[in-house]
Amino acid sequence: MRLAVSTPDSLVFGWSPKPVACGHSLVIGDGQVYPEVNFTLPAIEISQSTWGTIVGQYEEMAHQILRRAVALKVPGIVLEFELLPAMTNQPEWGAEITALLAGHLRRAHEEHGLRGALRVTPTDIRDQAKPPVLRRGEAWARLRRSFQLCIEAGADIVSIESVGGKEVHDQALMYGDVRGSVFALGVLAVRDMRWLWGEITALCRASERVVPGGDSACGFANTAMQLAHQRMLPEVLAAVDRAMSAVRSLAAFEAGAVGPSKDCAYEGPIIKAITGCPISMEGKSAACAHFSPLGNIASAMCDLWSNESVQNVRLLSGNAPEAFTELLAYDCRLMNEATRSGGALTLRDWLTASDQWLSPQAAVLSPQAVWDLAQVIVSVEGDYQRTVAVAQAAVRLLEQSVASGQLSLASKKERQWLDRISRELEALPADESALLGEMREKYGEIFAPSSYGLD
Repeated sequence: MRLAVSTPDSLVFGWSPKPVACGHSLVIGDGQVYPEVNFTLPAIEISQSTWGTIVGQYEEMAHQILRRAVALKVPGIVLEFELLPAMTNQPEWGAEITALLAGHLRRAHEEHGLRGALRVTPTDIRDQAKPPVLRRGEAWARLRRSFQLCIEAGADIVSIESVGGKEVHDQALMYGDVRGSVFALGVLAVRDMRWLWGEITALCRASERVVPGGDSACGFANTAMQLAHQRMLPEVLAAVDRAMSAVRSLAAFEAGAVGPSKDCAYEGPIIKAITGCPISMEGKSAACAHFSPLGNIASAMCDLWSNESVQNVRLLSGNAPEAFTELLAYDCRLMNEATRSGGALTLRDWLTASDQWLSPQAAVLSPQAVWDLAQVIVSVEGDYQRTVAVAQAAVRLLEQSVASGQLSLASKKERQWLDRISRELEALPADESALLGEMREKYGEIFAPSSYGLD
């Protein structure tokens, strides 16, 4: 298997070997970066009694976001509607908001020529039972119904932040259990991804116009990133976890997803290198939602540039979703001007250099590192084997960066953890079946083998 992107210098914002056409005359990955604006409600109970107010909130947000986009003459825009859990539990609610937003985008295109698309992301509610029941039952039926109704209501792209394997991964992170993290990502999560994305892509094919976007390891590697930010987890472990998460997220594309991937999937550049599909990313302009050590480097290879999510609250200039539309629009304007004037690689390299050696998590996401990690993944057969191999490659990359003096680890403990991770990975069995037996004994009470086709 070969990479879709031939060299690291081909990894650059705005360009993907396999652009995606969707929505109202929008083509993603064909030379321009577009803002992807994600917005949500302020604190409010979601119930039948408040539903009228909630619909009004989304009307207001859509109107203000598209007003700002038109005023700034953006060449195109993606709106992302992330359903809150109650809106997936009651699929008709999510579909109603989907139809509302789709209508606003259609009118903006008709009246102003604004190219645009609507991404709809139902919440993965399948973890309501303990242990999670993923492939059957009422929660899965409601989730599937949510996808169906949102597709019918006007979604142009559908995505999800799936949770299969998270029950074990959370526990493994809590105890710094490297073997448990490998098992959660490389055995459990990847199995759920293949099954789930087979279902999602089938629904999209039946519609004949909706694009199966992609998934995100948000509940996995982003959890590790936030724990590292709070100094509850070593940064080097979060960096290796990020590399491993790419194998899990790749499974969506192997099951039929075509991009753009989810904005919170910081593993997206590795997916882009392997598949050639466009990606959405978030960084400094997502500080409204969370902090990260990846503020600039995250945009180096993006095709959509997102704010992650912002509540509809009042700021001095206006409401936050409209303000963040402006932030993203200017970020994209700069990247697109760099492309137009022939300076895209220069800007990409500045964005990379400004972050790369200040955090292990940034060090594994430079264009060269991404390309190298992607090469490792495609050179190995089997999800478990790929997960182990790319984790080892990430460790080697970090060790070499520290040895060269480019990367300085924050503490002696970080160095000790890097050595420990290396030893743990080396000690893993060659075949996942041996690890499965061990993990059944260790985590058997919190995951159901039948949810992963392992019974």
